[in-house]
Amino acid sequence: MLTLDQAIDRTTDITTAARKAGADAADALYYCDASTSVDVRLGVLEDVQRAEGEQIGLRVFVGQRSASVSTSDFEPERLTALVARAVAMAREAPEDRFAGLAPEDRLLDGDAPDLDLDDHSDVDPAALRASALACEDAARAVDGVTNSEGGSASHNRVRLALATSHGFARAYGQSSHAISASVLAGSGSNMQRDYDWHSARYLADLDTPEAIGRSAGERAVARMSPGELPSKAMPVVFDPRVGGSLIGHLIGAISGSAITRKTSFLLDAAGRQVFARGISIIEEPHRLRGLASRPFDGEGLPTQRTAIVDDGVLAGWLLDSASARQLDLAPTGHASRGTHGSPGVSTGNLHIAPGEVSRAALIADIKDGVLVTELIGHGVNGVTGDYSRGASGFRIVDGEIAGPVAEFTIAGNLKDMYASLVAADDLVFRYGTNVPSLRCDAMTVAGA
Repeated sequence: MLTLDQAIDRTTDITTAARKAGADAADALYYCDASTSVDVRLGVLEDVQRAEGEQIGLRVFVGQRSASVSTSDFEPERLTALVARAVAMAREAPEDRFAGLAPEDRLLDGDAPDLDLDDHSDVDPAALRASALACEDAARAVDGVTNSEGGSASHNRVRLALATSHGFARAYGQSSHAISASVLAGSGSNMQRDYDWHSARYLADLDTPEAIGRSAGERAVARMSPGELPSKAMPVVFDPRVGGSLIGHLIGAISGSAITRKTSFLLDAAGRQVFARGISIIEEPHRLRGLASRPFDGEGLPTQRTAIVDDGVLAGWLLDSASARQLDLAPTGHASRGTHGSPGVSTGNLHIAPGEVSRAALIADIKDGVLVTELIGHGVNGVTGDYSRGASGFRIVDGEIAGPVAEFTIAGNLKDMYASLVAADDLVFRYGTNVPSLRCDAMTVAGA
């Protein structure tokens, strides 16, 4: 694993070499990932894995033609050959009048913000094993838990550097720690599974293994002896653990590629009321120790706090440079890329601003509804907005949680769902995308 300074030097050198080899412009991304994970089951060590890999990806432009190549072989002669091959490939590629580096005047200027993403730790496998065992033991100790799919603990470190031939060169590192457990409760046809997990940049910020395991066990036991739901229209409340997926569908629909290809159900929605009033969706890529924080985007543009939705109104699209040129707009600092191919779009830490009512108040007037705690499948059409997913959770009767339910489907259209969304006040920052409990009245449930 290179140091950050070494990674910057390596990416800068290869873009300089590309220019000397005949490229009009180039950028390079260095990415290194080192991880250790330990899995246990029923109190016995099952697996220990250690993986480390580093790659460098080079993208070159010859006029309006481009090509991308990557390698994990950093020997000088191999890199020289890689550069020559990339330039030769670009000369034979079709022209793309929207291709090119990000506008030079929009690049991050000055030092990248320090977001405190790396605790510089190197966790011993024995410590990971102890955490995984403690997590699973706590889950299995919950009364009613009868079996286990296992516990795990992991540690990961990443270093990333980006350099462009028009002057950008920055790098950052990040660490992450995670613990999880998955267990079963009951037996026979009444066997139910659930899990819990936590991930954090700093080991000191991670929930204790015992707390995570106990939560996994209690979740599994709470799902025992599920009932059935009738098939009809009813209010659906999304638990915070699954509600973030609704925001994921929005991000896909407003990304530059979806808009330029006209494959989005929100094609004409920029600047319009898409969500119910009171709903605001905020991106905070500079949150300290955030799971989705980043100081610059995949093209070297600065990232910043953005109100993607403000009081229900969609601000606009999320654009990399190529899609911005195609739409005759400016890039928004949302480019994301790996060592292969062209940039796409991604976001930093997202959250829905909390509402003004408690979760109890949110469901208090629901005569017959359902609280969804797990979603199954991927039945979402990004072109039409049609939404249909398997689910499980808890029935709501006369404003109270009435017991577990399973094997039902919730369906609707995301346009209608967004327009009826109401947020509770129970927002907790725990994931890369965080939401409070969300109520949606524009849905149909297909049960028994």
